[in-house]
Amino acid sequence: MLEGATEIELLRTVMGSAGMKAEAFDLSLPHWKLKQYKKGEFYNEYKNVCKHLGFIISGVFRIYRVNETTGEEKNMLFFTDHQFVTSFTSFFSQTACEYYTEAMVDSFILYIHIDHLNGLYGQSHQWERFGRMVAETAFHEVMRSTEGFLFKTPEDRYRDMIEKHPNIFNSVPLYHIASYLGIRGPSLSRIRKRMVGK
Repeated sequence: MLEGATEIELLRTVMGSAGMKAEAFDLSLPHWKLKQYKKGEFYNEYKNVCKHLGFIISGVFRIYRVNETTGEEKNMLFFTDHQFVTSFTSFFSQTACEYYTEAMVDSFILYIHIDHLNGLYGQSHQWERFGRMVAETAFHEVMRSTEGFLFKTPEDRYRDMIEKHPNIFNSVPLYHIASYLGIRGPSLSRIRKRMVGK
């Protein structure tokens, strides 16, 4: 059995459910690598160019920025099991990253290099479509986050987060979740109490 064979089959299933045919997926088999990230290890660092697209087998990653004046960290996005993770802007434009992508717990991912991905785009319309899907997902994530801050209450943003990352409270400290929601810890505790009471 190949190293990462069961992980590859999981990825095949996820991509198959998104419409990718088996023969198109098979073109990518030589290019995926399996890697473990320890808690606190960076998938991509500030000012690095992100060269890989990752698929999370198990784990949690966060994208965050650091305020250069205060040193305060601001969580922007979380990625959990069976989601694709990358530093989107850096990956798509191949420019230096403006934020950090860090493993919040010990995590396993399959990853592919951008050069191999670009090669697959040239070989297959299905891979081209996959590339568009990843870009569209990135756009929707950023818009959803921005619109959440503009138009939604913290309680609504909390509900959205639970829907998207149902197990995140088991692995991520509350202050990280509060930072993502744009509120302080005590406000998050009040929201959680209200939700339990409903």
